[in-house]
Amino acid sequence: MAGDKAGTKLIAPNKKARHDYFVIDTYEAGVELFGTEVKSLRRGQVNLKDSYCYIDKGELFAAGIHISPYEQGNIYNRDPLRVRRLLMHKKEIMKLLGLVGQQGYTLIPLSLYFKASRVKLELGLCKGKKLYDKRDDEAKKQADRDIDRSMKSYNKRNRGEE
Repeated sequence: MAGDKAGTKLIAPNKKARHDYFVIDTYEAGVELFGTEVKSLRRGQVNLKDSYCYIDKGELFAAGIHISPYEQGNIYNRDPLRVRRLLMHKKEIMKLLGLVGQQGYTLIPLSLYFKASRVKLELGLCKGKKLYDKRDDEAKKQADRDIDRSMKSYNKRNRGEE
């Protein structure tokens, strides 16, 4: 994830994306923003929940990213849900276009973060999960929690802490 690399500061993760999709591959893209939008991002006023990306005429766009208007921005504020252009090399965009053309693949924003002073978006090439896949993931998480809980209590009993 973006937050654990040196020189990056996580702004907002998209937790729902990893719940609803299998992430096949991840890419990094710059985001074309205006000044008041960057100030709102610095305050963490962003929501990636229902966002998605698409390619149109050789350009990459992100739709559904809600960046709240900056309070002191007055006339300079933009529409919070406007479509934002993403910045990637042409070769990468064409590669993504070929992959998205395959059945079932889509581009989903996974997280938004600062890398040095630039705003970057972690983009995932994803395939949708079926309901039974989501149930399997939830069952695995619950089993892992139960194992951790029982191991913790077992270790406490062996050390004589109880």
